[in-house]
Order: sequence, then C-alpha cells, then structure tokens
Amino acid sequence: MITQTVTVPYLNLGLQHKNIKADILRSIETILDSGQFILGEETQKFEKQFAELAGTKYALGVANGTDALFLSMLALGIGKGDEVITAPNSFLASASSIAICGAKPVFADVRDDFNLDPALVEKAITNKTKAIIAVHLTGRPAPLNELLAIAKKHNLHLLEDCAQAVGATYHGKPVGSFGTTGCFSLHPLKNLAACGDGGVITTNDEKIYKHLLVARNHGLVNRDECSFWSYNSRLDNLQSAILNVKLKELSKWTNRRREIASMYSNALQDLDLILPIDKPHEKAVYHTYIIQTKKRDLLKEYLAGQGIDTKIHYPLPIHLQDAAKELGYRKGDFPVTEKQTDTILSLPVFAELTNEQVNYVSASIRNFFKAN
Repeated sequence: MITQTVTVPYLNLGLQHKNIKADILRSIETILDSGQFILGEETQKFEKQFAELAGTKYALGVANGTDALFLSMLALGIGKGDEVITAPNSFLASASSIAICGAKPVFADVRDDFNLDPALVEKAITNKTKAIIAVHLTGRPAPLNELLAIAKKHNLHLLEDCAQAVGATYHGKPVGSFGTTGCFSLHPLKNLAACGDGGVITTNDEKIYKHLLVARNHGLVNRDECSFWSYNSRLDNLQSAILNVKLKELSKWTNRRREIASMYSNALQDLDLILPIDKPHEKAVYHTYIIQTKKRDLLKEYLAGQGIDTKIHYPLPIHLQDAAKELGYRKGDFPVTEKQTDTILSLPVFAELTNEQVNYVSASIRNFFKAN
C-alpha cells in the first residue's frame, strides 16, 4: 500500500559523482597543471585498463561510440557498394555509422530479448554483405556464438556494438572480445560514462589496431607527415583521467544495477508483463531494464503521476525513420521489433537508486495492474 509519493527520476547523473567528486577534481587538476589535453598518459593508462576489462590485446580511445563503429568499418575497407547487417531496434548510430562510411545498412529482425535473430541475419546476407554489427541492446549480450558461426561461414566480419554493454559477459568472456572490433560509447548516459563524449575500440588484431591509432589522428604518422586522409577522433586526456577514477567503481555500479533488476523481477513476476530474463551463460549489465505490456502508454502516464520517470528505448525503429526512407523498408517488415516498439517501457535502474525507490516503483506498478 502506497501512502506517499516518492520521487524517482529516470537518471540522476549528479548522484553518480557524489562520492568520487574529490578524486575526479584531483584528476582534473593534474591535467590542468600538466597542460596535456589531447591523448597523453592518462589516455594510455585508460586504454590499458580498458583492454584488460574487455579481455583484448588492444583498446584505443576515440571521440565517441559512433566514431568507434565508423572508424572500425573504414579500417576493414567497408564503403560504397557494400552492405552491413544490423538490428532495426537499436539507437540510430548503429545504422548511421554504416551509412556515413558509404555502405548500405541492412536490417534483420530481433528475438524476444531485443538482440539479433541469427536465422534472419543469415537470410539477409547477399554477395554485397561485408559485415554484421551485433548490438548488445539493453546491456544483454547478443547470441555471439551463433553470429560468429554465420560470419565465419560467409567470410564476413563481426563487429560488436557494445555501447550499452560495458562489463557484460557471454559464456564468461567479456563482450568486445569476440568480434573483429568491439565498439563502446562513453556518453554520459552510459554505464561507464565520461563527463562529455567519448568512445573506445577494442581488438585483438594488431594490424587493425596500428591502423586505427593513425586513423583517429588525421592519418598522421608523426607531427609533420600524413600517410592517408583520415579523421580527428581522439579521446581527451581530461576525460581519460575522469574515466580512470570511474573504472574503479564500475564493478560496484554493475552489481548494483543487477541487484535492482533482480528486485524488479522478483516483485513483478506474477503480473501480466514480459520481464528481462537472465540466461545462465549471460551476464547482463542492465543499461536499461525494459518491461513489456500492451498497457504501456497508460502505465507510463500513471507512473508519471506517481512521480516516477520512465523512458521508451526506442519509440520509432530505425527502418521507419525519415533518414532510412531510401533503404525502402516499410511498416511490417520487422514484426518483432515493431511489436516491441508498442509495448516497451524502461524503468529507472541507475546504481544510485535506493531500495525505497525501487520498491516504490514496483508497488506503483502493482497498484496500476490492480486497477487496470
């Protein structure tokens, strides 16, 4: 029984920094004193630690997660006339990165867990297909073994879009270590967040790594010589210093997200809802905790009235965006994605939520279903 309203924001970024603010400010002061703002020692330190986290030989910082995907594809020679298969239910950057490197985004529908359906991926392959981008949506690993087998069978690259999945594992192995590259976002809304934009590329391929080191910095082999035309996509040393502080907290934050997810699942399991399911071989990191109900809009409105902020990730799938018109897709082409678009609702799941807030969200949802 709810007796009073408890305010529950969808996210509170300020709370994340409360206990580590002094350490972050010290790290910023060090960078200000050094005058080393682009790349530098803190970035090298962050890259080394991130490679260890991802279980790869190499990691390099770039300006954002979109650039991580874009530069990875350019490094593999993907461009005009090529096709890359990905999911239509992701954030648009999964597809826009394909388009801006000159290739054609091709979509395959997803399974109930929001990740690519391997059987439909294989059906979408043509003689123009060069790669598959597996999106670990919501922080849950995609079916990597199946997708890798398909990629190997058809001589394709598998790239991992790990923007929402830092710290997730599949059969005990970190995401970002399976594909030719793993592409991570460090956007402020992500589980490991810079205080601004940032991204990381992971790989075990030394040749690709060495190419990307040059490609992220105008194609410069040194201060005065350029070996090929390229882009400016470097991770700021200031952000790296902040991220090095946050890396120490990531495991704790991930465990708390998983604890909150478990609290929701235990409290809501008997309701007419579709809830996330943790499979034995997966460790999801719950960038989002998404429930599904045909009463989504009514529930969202009710929760807002109770002081609870929720989101929809994402209300319009990529294949129905205006930007995708030239691809020729129509409503009905990806029925699972489109059905989910009408039913999905993301509950607050950030690590700083209190048990009182989590219980209040659950109780509010239960009250809604009692009345509806």
